[in-house]
Amino acid sequence: MIISNRVSRVCVTGVLLGLSLAASAREQVAQASADIRRTSFGVPHIRADDERGLGFGIGYAYAQDNLCLLANEVVTVNGERARYFGPEQATLEERNNLASDVFFTWLNSPGAVAAFWKAQSPQIQQRIEGYVAGYNRYLKEQGAPAQCQATWVRPLVAEDLVKLTRRLLVEGGVGQFAEALVGATPPHATAAVHTGAKAFELAAANQQRFSLDRGSNAVAVGRDRSFNGRGMLLANPHFPWVGGMRFYEMHLTIPGQLDVMGAALPGLPVVNIGFNQHVAWTHTVDTSKHFTLYRLTLDPKDSTRYMLDGKSVAMDKTSVNVQVKQPDGSVKAVNHTVYSSLFGPVVQWPGKLDWDRHTAFSLRDANLGNDRVLQQWYAMNRAASLKALQNSVHTLQGIPWVNTLAADDQGQSLYMNQSVVPNVNAAKLAQCSDPRAGVQLIMLDGARSACAWDIDPRAAQPGIFPAEQLPQLERTDFVQHSNDSAWMVNPQAPLAGFSAVISQDNISLGPRARFALQRLQSLAKQPITVADLQHMVMDNEVYLAGQVMPDLLQFCARQLGTDAQALKPLCASLQTWDRHANLDSGIGLVHFINLMEHLQQLPDAWRVTFDPAQPLTTPRGLAIDREPVANALREAMLASTADVAKRGLGAQSHWGDVQRSGQTPIHGGPQELGVYNAMQTVPRADGKREVVSGSSYLQIVTFDDKGPQAQGVLTFSLSSNPASNYAKDQTQAFSEKKLRSLPFTEAQIKADPHYQLQRIQE
Repeated sequence: MIISNRVSRVCVTGVLLGLSLAASAREQVAQASADIRRTSFGVPHIRADDERGLGFGIGYAYAQDNLCLLANEVVTVNGERARYFGPEQATLEERNNLASDVFFTWLNSPGAVAAFWKAQSPQIQQRIEGYVAGYNRYLKEQGAPAQCQATWVRPLVAEDLVKLTRRLLVEGGVGQFAEALVGATPPHATAAVHTGAKAFELAAANQQRFSLDRGSNAVAVGRDRSFNGRGMLLANPHFPWVGGMRFYEMHLTIPGQLDVMGAALPGLPVVNIGFNQHVAWTHTVDTSKHFTLYRLTLDPKDSTRYMLDGKSVAMDKTSVNVQVKQPDGSVKAVNHTVYSSLFGPVVQWPGKLDWDRHTAFSLRDANLGNDRVLQQWYAMNRAASLKALQNSVHTLQGIPWVNTLAADDQGQSLYMNQSVVPNVNAAKLAQCSDPRAGVQLIMLDGARSACAWDIDPRAAQPGIFPAEQLPQLERTDFVQHSNDSAWMVNPQAPLAGFSAVISQDNISLGPRARFALQRLQSLAKQPITVADLQHMVMDNEVYLAGQVMPDLLQFCARQLGTDAQALKPLCASLQTWDRHANLDSGIGLVHFINLMEHLQQLPDAWRVTFDPAQPLTTPRGLAIDREPVANALREAMLASTADVAKRGLGAQSHWGDVQRSGQTPIHGGPQELGVYNAMQTVPRADGKREVVSGSSYLQIVTFDDKGPQAQGVLTFSLSSNPASNYAKDQTQAFSEKKLRSLPFTEAQIKADPHYQLQRIQE
């Protein structure tokens, strides 16, 4: 039996004061306990009297639903995949196990983990310790499910959750360069861990997919546009359907202190996206830079030394040891050296970031210094007003790589691009950056200490921008975001003039943002309702179809030439397609996807190019009168015809026959086409497409005199255990476009037809 300290309740003034206990008074020693009340679809409503008890309930409930998923991720962040599964196997993200182990052993060093833990408030520590105890209690009671009954499944320790959190932090930075960090080897030296060309190809693909797999839409509506004069929020995060970024739905309550419902990532004992009595919020992946590269000028006498302000400086060397399973089952230690400069670890990407005798490259990730992330969401969960939520973000600056959009019961809407961003202003960019690198990857001069990030005493962390220098916008009509810069959050109040590290203006908007702004504009003469927000997602309109279909059909009618007969079925399918991505949408959608995938690679395919003065309506149209475009379009049509035939699809096929999650048909489509209900898929052997990422935790929240009124669905369902009753039920509901009311009050919870109570205790 584990004994815990029960922390006395204290009166707090403001959200941030809730992050530290007044006088840290301790009362009687008591066991942690919690009530897990499950409602329809198994959603856990976890209630406890204190932080440890709440964590205990979260860990226990999560283990009931996703023990194998979490155990697998714990193996990953501890750098133990090669030990248990062998060095040649790969992670769920297709990263080589050995490379993954070296990276995470470096990232989650004992010193870094201990420092992160020490920086946490007593409440966060207690909740983590409770989470660990709850998970371990379930594992001891029930054992591991059939699919993960193996030696690598073990009881957790608090450090495991710290490591999971640190992995989340670097997803927008050095985590995308794991192969480059592991592959960084001095010229003519022999690498202990070989990173081949294939690994970098996969890494490049994963980098490109980052904003797709972890994209998102959000709309926050204020009193001037809301149907009842209160705030409204549409949360439509696009996150992976499998693995360590898969959301979990839960409701957390400490009577008199906390009442919050929403979704959390694996191993995190807080709600990341959700709502409480007064405020609802969500996040969208931002376009801000969370790391910069530094070009190092090497000492001509030694490639492991670099020149800084005219002096030769030795690189730091960190020895990383991982255990590797051998063919005979034995385990052997492999040692790898990670090199670092003053600016961060050296990274090497063949053909892009080469380490030769003259030059090397370091990467500095701002979120490696962010130990405030859990406290940030803890404060947001407790925010009693929009202002309190905003103040917590301004003060803590713990948001890693996402924007925040929120609405409250007073009718305010808020957008904040308030993440952890390197403090590199426009002047420093002009003085220190390499213009050849552009602004997609910020490349600074590592030979001058003057090119280090600026330190502003107002910032929560040395080297990042203070909150007052980052974009934010409060409105009483609306704010929206779909992974573009901060520029057009609301066209009536453009956010411009920021360092390119933060946000860029006068650049083309993505099609999802254009769709959202067009839809909100079409609703300008009437109040926005819950149904309107739901339809934005569930209508599955393919926005780009409205921009290019007239030209495609004209091309079909006039410019097919000798291919007219072969392309007649394709053109007929485009003509009859409803221009949506619904389950019953015709095969024309598959052809449209194929055509646009090809045409979007052409630089001059648009008939009307982007005009910064008309960002909501340009670019548009296809330049079918230009011979290169016409030739490319004809080739794409022929290729699509062959592709559809190869996959066994015909004129009577529908989108629901193609896009699946297992055997469940899934609506929605590629975000590149402006489908708000974005879905990312991979091909299956049977010719269908399997959903791997997209709309995840869908939440629509409004407020009235009784508090929040919420609807939602967790698209991939609560449990990753295929034997669970909660493994496919919400997926089927999503397939049928059925959102459910989210029970929040005690009366609503207990009135649920599937209500069940489980009381657990250490």
